[in-house]
Formats: sequence, C-alpha cells, structure tokens
Amino acid sequence: MRVLAVNVGSSSLKLDVWGADLVRPFIKLEVRGIAGDRGGLVENGAVVERKVFADHAAALAALLQRVPELERIARVGHRVVHGGSRYRGTTRVDETVLRDLEELVPLSPLHQVPMLAVMRACRGFFPAVPHAAVFDTAFHSAMPPRAYTYAIPAAWREAGVRRYGFHGIACADIVAQLGGELRERAIILHLGAGCSATALLKGKSIDTTMGFTPLEGLIMATRSGDIDPGALLFAQRNLALTPQKVEYVLNSESGLLALSGSADMRDLLRRRDDEAVSAVEVFCYRAAKAVGALTVALGGLEQLIFSGGIGEHAAAVRAGIGTLVAGLGVSIDADANNADAPIISAPAGAVRVHIIAVDEGRQIARDTMALSLA
Repeated sequence: MRVLAVNVGSSSLKLDVWGADLVRPFIKLEVRGIAGDRGGLVENGAVVERKVFADHAAALAALLQRVPELERIARVGHRVVHGGSRYRGTTRVDETVLRDLEELVPLSPLHQVPMLAVMRACRGFFPAVPHAAVFDTAFHSAMPPRAYTYAIPAAWREAGVRRYGFHGIACADIVAQLGGELRERAIILHLGAGCSATALLKGKSIDTTMGFTPLEGLIMATRSGDIDPGALLFAQRNLALTPQKVEYVLNSESGLLALSGSADMRDLLRRRDDEAVSAVEVFCYRAAKAVGALTVALGGLEQLIFSGGIGEHAAAVRAGIGTLVAGLGVSIDADANNADAPIISAPAGAVRVHIIAVDEGRQIARDTMALSLA
C-alpha cells in the first residue's frame, strides 16, 4: 500500500509518499512561502525551484507533478488541525465530514481554510481513493475533565467551548519513535512557529498548553499564547478594534514578532540588542513555567522531550529552559546540547532529556493505513 500524506500549513504544503513499512518515504515534497515573496519548492530536503506560489492550489498542482507513480496511491491522509468535540480519531472523509470541518473554520482559520481547499482538490484528483482526516486534536481527546474544562457558563460548555489541545500528530509520532524508551511521566516541548507542551502519563496525553484554539499556552512566532481576556476587552474598547482585528493581531502580529520585530528564533539568537535578548528570555521562561505546571499534573517528571524547529536546533533555548527547570531534576550536558545530540541530559540528571525530529507525514500515513474501511 502507498499512502500520500498531506500536511497543510498556513503558508506551506507538504506531500510525502509512504509504503507499508513506514521506514522512509518514497519522496518528500514541500512548497514554502505560499503567497509570499520567498517561495520555494523542496524535494527530499533540497530546494529545486525558487518560485512564488499564489495559493495552496497552485502549490498542490506543482507538487503532484513530482509525485512518482501517482496511480499506485491507495489512500490519502490529510492533517486536520481542529476536530472539535465530534472527531476523536482518524475518520474517512465524505461530504458530511467536509461540512463539519467548514463549521470549525473559526476555531483555526490560519490552517483550516487552506486545508479544506487542498482536501477538496485532492479528492478531485484522486476520486476513487479513500481519503482520511487525521486530527491534531485526537491525541488529546482522552484528557480528563479537570484538564479540559473552562470555568465558564454551562451554555458555553454545552456549545463546545473547552480545551482541545493541538500538535497531537507530532506527539503521536514521538511516542511511536520512543517506543519502550518512553518513561511513565514525560513532557513534550514542541517548539516551532507554533509551540506547545504536553504531559504524557504512560504515553497518553493528560494535559497540554494549547486550548480551545491553537492560541492558548506558550509564546509562539506570531501568536500571543496566554493573555488575560480582560486585556482583549480593554483593547477592543480603547483601541477601537473589531473582533476580527483582535483575532488577526493575536494570531499574526503577536508572539516573538511583537516582542522583537522578528518571528525567527534564529535571528533573535544572533542579535544582541535588548529586545531580542528579552524576547528569548520571556520565551524560555514561559516554556519552563509550563513544564513546572505539567510536572504537577503528572505527579513528577522522568523525561523531557524537545521537538519542533526551535526544539531541535536552538541549543541556547534548550539550555535556557533547562536552567530554569533544574529544580525538577533536569540537568543538560552542554557538549551534547551544543551538538544537538539525541540525548542531552547529563549522566547524573534524574530526568532523561531527548531531542526528537518529528515526522508528521509518517504519523499521518500510519493513522491512514490503520483506518478501517469496513
């Protein structure tokens, strides 16, 4: 069986083709910088074309031309950021599912809108092939009520306002990669353009920092993370902001970008000005604070896992967070950390610390293959 794994980002599109063994893909393709001025097409990690792609539809058309033996694709799996309260596992896509996902657009507009466009286009291109929706929220669907309940009126909760959690596909791939090395009480720090922390008890999510939408929790590249709702009401009243403008600012003009003028952690770590230094410090502090809170949820900490672009490649960020959580038994070996080694904990450290490169495409393919079509 060959599976096409489709992963839509707000300004990117990835296509991977996997076989049943899931050892390595036949091909990995990506378009970056969609609708921007620095677009590029990447094949197996190498940039093969510099070009501006107007939208995700144009990117999809360009990528499909490079997929070998399209006729052998047996299933197509799509990453879906938000499944709401209805979708708690991988689901076969039909018109009913598409309508439900349309209704969830307001909860994750940056991802859900282009995802739906690509999903519809792929169904048109592969009409006779089963398509699966693989949900980022599904991994967290078994969180206990104490972790997902907001202290809001019953009518709001009955309407589905609760904490869902995201980055679940990445978390599932980490659990699969670690296998028997996964300890009973572990925390994943997934740090990239989007950032979250997840508490794993025996491999299951019991709490996470993202909530009703991917805005809650840690500071991110352009997203604010946690903020007092009263501050939003104040901004609306006193800065004459519409709800739509507030939503845009929180998603696209906040986070590291708002603190420093740059959304790129690599840029901030090169700079020495006060704004950049402060932004990194605040970023690390908020991540470390989340580790402390999730340690309480777990009743202890045995393993800490860094993933995502920042988590995998920013040694200074890992060191900064490690220093702040040293009281929890975390001790990072400087040489291993600077070398981006797979295990970076000091030999005497009580907590095992890993760096893991996530492959969401593989997990999408894994879940798509496992979907029963009966």
